[in-house]
Amino acid sequence: MTTKIDVFVDYVCPFCFLVEGAIDELKRDRDVEVTIRPFELRPHPVPTLRPEDDYLPRIWKDAVYPMAERLNVPISLPTISPQPRTEKAFMVLQLAQERGKADAYSEAMFKAFFQENRNIGDDDVIVNVATSVGLDAGEVEAALHSEDRRARQQADQDYAVNTVGITSVPGFVVDGYLLSGVPSATRLKKTVDDLTINTAPREARP
Repeated sequence: MTTKIDVFVDYVCPFCFLVEGAIDELKRDRDVEVTIRPFELRPHPVPTLRPEDDYLPRIWKDAVYPMAERLNVPISLPTISPQPRTEKAFMVLQLAQERGKADAYSEAMFKAFFQENRNIGDDDVIVNVATSVGLDAGEVEAALHSEDRRARQQADQDYAVNTVGITSVPGFVVDGYLLSGVPSATRLKKTVDDLTINTAPREARP
């Protein structure tokens, strides 16, 4: 039986990028249906972070770079200041989901920010990233200016916060069970296996 998994991400979260390999391994080794869900860490009007301040360089030195080295994933702290908001990128994620390209779009968005140092809050960058995975430029432009999609993104954010209880990303909901932290492929597969035999706890914790 297929296990449904929602993965809540923000495109400015390096740990969401670094967990992609574990998700890919999970999809290869288990019968799962993974859906990418949006969660803005700092939605308007919350100020976004600045790479020249103390917080980001410290977190990257202590946690991000060591994890990236362990996983052999090239990644660099982007220099865009302040960091971009991701509401528009998530509005286009809706289109990518409708066209069956959500995984490719999300991977390209992460790479644009963390490997190419591009401003993924900029309309032109979003269009370029989206079309690079096969989305239609006209549809992408329309998505960026759609008030319906903006309202849906706000509803998705409310769902993540108020219904699911997401407070940080990546966040995994595996068949209704919340899994926090940055899990390895082994931990993800064990969670799926435990749920399959109905022995998982109500909330899995790191």
